[in-house]
Amino acid sequence: MNKTEFVAAVAEQAGLSKKDAEAAVKAFTDVVAAEMVKGEKVQLVGFGTFEVADREARMGRNPKSGEPMEIAASRMPKFKAGKALKDMVNA
Repeated sequence: MNKTEFVAAVAEQAGLSKKDAEAAVKAFTDVVAAEMVKGEKVQLVGFGTFEVADREARMGRNPKSGEPMEIAASRMPKFKAGKALKDMVNA
């Protein structure tokens, strides 16, 4: 499912116009991204948690040449599914 299909499904499910559903989806993603940039987590009980994980610098290998190289430290967005979502997927 791509974004257009997702917006259409949200519009149908919530009884909104596609324009309103698109605005709601954009607002949701903007709020989640803004909170993650600040280092905060967004927890939706029953669905899951969006958070940021810090990755330390580490040594890796250049896949082309095989030479060792340092991979810089970074922050990575992470999603952890909630129990209710896991149960729905596994039912």
